[in-house]
Amino acid sequence: MFDNIGAAVIFLPRMKLTSTLILTIGLAGAVCAEKSTLDIPLKDIDGKKTSLGTHKGKVMLVVNVASKCGLTKQYTQLQAVHAKYAKKGFTVLGFPCNQFGKQEPGSPLEIKKFCSDNYSVTFPLHAKIDVNGDEAHPLYKRLKKESGGSDKIRWNFEKFLLDGNGKVIKRFSPRTKPDAPEVISAIESALKK
Repeated sequence: MFDNIGAAVIFLPRMKLTSTLILTIGLAGAVCAEKSTLDIPLKDIDGKKTSLGTHKGKVMLVVNVASKCGLTKQYTQLQAVHAKYAKKGFTVLGFPCNQFGKQEPGSPLEIKKFCSDNYSVTFPLHAKIDVNGDEAHPLYKRLKKESGGSDKIRWNFEKFLLDGNGKVIKRFSPRTKPDAPEVISAIESALKK
């Protein structure tokens, strides 16, 4: 009888420890199961599957863009900044959006042609998405949350600077030009890391 009690005394703490370990491992797995920003599924302007993982290791400037906006001329600065820093590990990523004044009504082909013909855009363009509301793309939900700022994109050409692992470094308002000193300083600082 004593042997059975001794076995029970040894067994119960081990069972409790095993349960605790299983619960801890399960919780850690659930936390790790959240996709990295780099793994969020996207489509490029041609409808092909992609993700920010394609640009892993590069500093990225993610911008919601539009062709018929008073800020559309920012394409000029976006392209210039992209060209200046591309060989140093930087890229601009454009995400057309029609949520603000219906200023991006075109088809993917029309958007691509507009950007090429008018601004000689060479940086990657993606499929048209929503950036606000219930239908906001998961990428923009993540960027808004990580930036710690407003949970709404204010207008076309709001910018998020990301590090090579897809983490938000800084958020810039739509009216902040892509070649503004604060943007350039943030890009150059990120490229040094």
